[in-house]
Amino acid sequence: MNEVEWRIDDTLIPYPDALAHMEERVAAIHAGLAREQVWLLEHPPVYTAGTSAHREDLLDPRFPVFQTGRGGQFTYHGPGQRVGYVMLDLNRRGRDLRRFVFNLEQWVIDALALFNIKGERRDGRVGIWVDLGPYGRTGKEAKIAAIGVRVRRWVTFHGVAINVEPDLAHFEGIIPCGIREHGVTSFADLGQYITIPELDSALSVSWGGVFEEYLKI
Repeated sequence: MNEVEWRIDDTLIPYPDALAHMEERVAAIHAGLAREQVWLLEHPPVYTAGTSAHREDLLDPRFPVFQTGRGGQFTYHGPGQRVGYVMLDLNRRGRDLRRFVFNLEQWVIDALALFNIKGERRDGRVGIWVDLGPYGRTGKEAKIAAIGVRVRRWVTFHGVAINVEPDLAHFEGIIPCGIREHGVTSFADLGQYITIPELDSALSVSWGGVFEEYLKI
């Protein structure tokens, strides 16, 4: 059961169904009854609230709102955004949550680089950010990917959400991740028109370079 299973869905998965699957899978992984899993999917439009969410950051609940146990604040999921749920057993990897989050970030950064997009970390701000200057966009920088994780008995779930071509107006119903001074962007917003399967392939390629040694612990 050492090999991580990749599940890729090309239909919209309702958010409650995804939560139920992750709950079941995390329990099975901890019990040694299932392999770890990376699950790539899209959701119908939904707002989710992390453990640090503030009610005043929900500006317009135009879509269903779900409370979730992941870290972070409010975020949006919807068509055109690739979500990657990562269910790994950190009991076999030194129980280092900080390292796991760093690797999630690097996974996304390396995948973006395959499309010549420079994703960056920012001190004090969760997620992956892009300098908008080279793209002629307004504002200094914007978030292209959100990150929020949860751990139970040292098994991870939730993960990353990467904006390929979502309706960016849907983010206007919240203050994404509680950050008011910076907006969100996407591949399409930056003039990069790619498909979801193309991003899936990039994520598959970048996974090994980030996690290969980590998975051998």
